[in-house]
Amino acid sequence: MELYTAFDLHANNSYAAIIDAEGRKIAGKKLSNEPQVVLSFLESYREAIQGIVVESTFNWYWLVDTLMSSGYQVHLANTTAIQKYNGLKHCGDKEDAFWLAEMLRLGVLPQGYIYPKEERPIRDLLRKRAHFVRLRTSLILSLQNIVDRNCGMRIKVNDVKRRRENRVAPYFEGSDDLS
Repeated sequence: MELYTAFDLHANNSYAAIIDAEGRKIAGKKLSNEPQVVLSFLESYREAIQGIVVESTFNWYWLVDTLMSSGYQVHLANTTAIQKYNGLKHCGDKEDAFWLAEMLRLGVLPQGYIYPKEERPIRDLLRKRAHFVRLRTSLILSLQNIVDRNCGMRIKVNDVKRRRENRVAPYFEGSDDLS
């Protein structure tokens, strides 16, 4: 018997779905996000499970790591590339989990790359740095626009970056002293 499993993952729980090679629903259950709870649920199906899909959400690391270290073949679903299914009357966690398992069974699951565990902290730090750079740029542009709108003059980006004390107030007092 071949089984295909998927997890619709959330912050503190997930819905696990298992289907067979014909697409019939074998099991489904809402589980707390605890490694031992997840592994216990899967244990009786272990030998038949061909693969497990984990939804790529903000917290997928722990589940993928738990499953991979237990010897399961894990697939990370690229949720942005998955087309929503049409014609279903209901949708929700349960249906999403079974749909992910069905796509794996059919071999049409859009997958994301599972970064090696050792590389994820560097990737996360680089992403956070990029986020801070975008945020800083947004704040500088916002400040430039406020001064331009209220005072009719443009502050140079480098002048804003070099500021180490409050030099914005003079712009709103009508002062021409920009140093």
